Amino acid sequence: MYRILKPILFSLDPETAHHAALASLKLSKPFLPLFSPRLRVKDARLIRMVFGLKFPNPVGLAAGLDKEGELADAWGELGFGFAELGTFTAHPQEGNPRPRIFRLPAQRALINRMGFPNSGAEAAAKRLSALRKSGRWPSVPIGINIGKSKLIPLEEAVEDYLESLQHLLPYADYVAVNVSSPNTPSLRKLQEAKPLKKLLNAVVKAASGKAVLVKLAPDLEEKPLKEAAEIALSSGCAGLIAANTTLSREDLPEGAYPDGGLSGAPLREKALKTLKTLARFTRGRVPLVAVGGIFTAGDARQRMEAGASLVQVYTGYIYEGPSLPARLCRGLLEKPTSNMKPPRH
Repeated sequence: MYRILKPILFSLDPETAHHAALASLKLSKPFLPLFSPRLRVKDARLIRMVFGLKFPNPVGLAAGLDKEGELADAWGELGFGFAELGTFTAHPQEGNPRPRIFRLPAQRALINRMGFPNSGAEAAAKRLSALRKSGRWPSVPIGINIGKSKLIPLEEAVEDYLESLQHLLPYADYVAVNVSSPNTPSLRKLQEAKPLKKLLNAVVKAASGKAVLVKLAPDLEEKPLKEAAEIALSSGCAGLIAANTTLSREDLPEGAYPDGGLSGAPLREKALKTLKTLARFTRGRVPLVAVGGIFTAGDARQRMEAGASLVQVYTGYIYEGPSLPARLCRGLLEKPTSNMKPPRH
């Protein structure tokens, strides 16, 4: 079905297509259990225990697709082993001016400069509270991704993150701290040692024992990347996410490209390099989550062999369609990674 729908969606402006797809999915939620058996792969070999949480499979939805958390109860039915919602900010914000998403079909890539558009953490908390009261709370772990509000000065970032956390912590199985989006002015400065330490110490303390992860940029050189990882570990973070979108265009053909974060297939090598650097440095002290350019089971397997406990997809999902999580899971079962039990014959 996606082969039929994809040309229609890709004929639309990318952001219009995004909203149309989410609206269609919202309408389809009552019928998802009918399709779920084909989209969910259940096998004990896929189960992961990470951050003290049970993941039915290692393939998750990356932050950025379900920005408002409106489909929290759908992603597990669509085959994901977990879903990361957001990015949420303490203050409602419209994000950057449109157009702000650009497709590069030949490269299987996206460029986005969204700027965290969302209705704010308090509104999201009300939405998630209503979902929980409805009895339809998702059966897979839910991550809550939080970022800095654009209107808040960098020196007040800690209080801004904590305000989001206060509203959303009750609905988080884990919290992802986004300090690496390239689309909010000065946000990446929070990856520097002093502000990062202050922020993570405060968030870990406020999270009251729930797992806190920090999402890092693939554009960091090795020394600042290791420094950021060491600060995350010393602050008590439970894991690291490698990696966010890139500002680099070095893996694209020569040409003029819009500003914003590049994701998809051209990010694959940069994200893998970031993951390998973190894996060498952390040496298993904390779990790693890999994201960026994952389109195939081979991509997922490569990240897990490089040290990732879990993987996430976003751009690959847009290009490959709703069958992607199941295909990744089946591929991992056909050729297990070294930390998976071999299949029984």
